[in-house]
Amino acid sequence: MPRNLILSGGVAHDFPATSAALAHVLAEAGVESEITEDIAGALAGPPPVDLITVNAFRWTMSGDDFADERDRWRFETPESVRRTLLGHLAGGGGLLAVHTASICFDDWPEWAEILGGAWKWGTSHHPPIGPARVRLGTGHPIVDGLPGFEVTDEVYTDLDVLPDVQPLAYAGDQPLLWARTVAGGRVVYDALGHDTRSYANPVRRALLRRAARWLTYASGM
Repeated sequence: MPRNLILSGGVAHDFPATSAALAHVLAEAGVESEITEDIAGALAGPPPVDLITVNAFRWTMSGDDFADERDRWRFETPESVRRTLLGHLAGGGGLLAVHTASICFDDWPEWAEILGGAWKWGTSHHPPIGPARVRLGTGHPIVDGLPGFEVTDEVYTDLDVLPDVQPLAYAGDQPLLWARTVAGGRVVYDALGHDTRSYANPVRRALLRRAARWLTYASGM
């Protein structure tokens, strides 16, 4: 059974609930998950896992937002974390990044290059949480044959997406999901996942199960 480490925690989201929901969905794909908020400790050295998942909101918090939460959640990315994540990919490991993962590790420029995009303060934004219609592309095992769907979520808008990214899902013209190979490993970014309502949608659950199988090279994917 593939093993997964979910890096969790941060402000403005119920990460205990969404990380538990994500672990449950991935279990349906045969992936066993461990959840931790100790990112630096968990990645001090290579963890014995096939997949690392980032469902967290941990960044340098250098602006005025969430000042009252800064002492608890401020995060400067240690060299050990950078080295471990790059080593994990170089060894063929998978990386699943969800929702606020595109805001994490903002003092590490390579993180945006790994994910294929990033939240850009002052440019990126989102409308109020509500119904969003998601349309899916084709040509990739994560999305092929699945229908579009409606989900209650935040639609991240105007992310800074690298030119070589080929999105697999959109809300309107906003890319929400993509998959890529980086440094020898596989990476999926899924911009959805603000709260547990997002994880209740059966098509999105199917997308996440397929993503987990693709990331862990399971079922011939």
